[in-house]
Amino acid sequence: MTFIHLIFYLFSTVAILSGMMVVASTNPVRGALFLVLTFFAMAAIWLLLEAEFLALILVLVYVGAVMTLFLFVVMMLQVNVVSIKEGFVKYWWLWAAPLVLMVLALTIKVIGPNHFGLDQIPAPAAQAADYNNLAALGSVLYTDYAYPFEIAAVLLLTAIVAAISLTHRKPKQRKAQQVSQQISVQRKNRIRLVNMPSEKKLTIKPSGAEE
Repeated sequence: MTFIHLIFYLFSTVAILSGMMVVASTNPVRGALFLVLTFFAMAAIWLLLEAEFLALILVLVYVGAVMTLFLFVVMMLQVNVVSIKEGFVKYWWLWAAPLVLMVLALTIKVIGPNHFGLDQIPAPAAQAADYNNLAALGSVLYTDYAYPFEIAAVLLLTAIVAAISLTHRKPKQRKAQQVSQQISVQRKNRIRLVNMPSEKKLTIKPSGAEE
């Protein structure tokens, strides 16, 4: 086992443990920070596989933009941590344990020792000094995977248009103040004076009194 293998197992262990803490953490801020640690560990593994561009994109886009936005949203919403903790320990064996065992069994079946490992998938060969990872990725992306790339772009464009349309649609069945209408209200439109004749006062006599 070489030094590269030790580094791979180190970052793999960090990624697995931090990924488990993302699910098990009851505090959303701590879960987001553990997810950032998972991204950094996966970026280091991609660097070992000589995928520098993917590693940098993972750090810049997900850690630098997506997770920062997620942390801002969590802190602005002021999530009630107490309500999240309720029932977690009580029902973990009913929901979490079967799901973990099922995912673990599927993972071992798909990428078990017979299909995954340093013997079956060796480390990539060393490239020349003038090798450009970005050029190789772009060449494969726009030749072998041109149609899937275009389909993914259309799906993302559809999601953006749908999000904009949902944001700008008018609210339904929601009570909101119309400040302009409140300011333009006049007395004659809201108050009506009605003249009513005065009625005769009714005198109530005590019981037993003579009429």
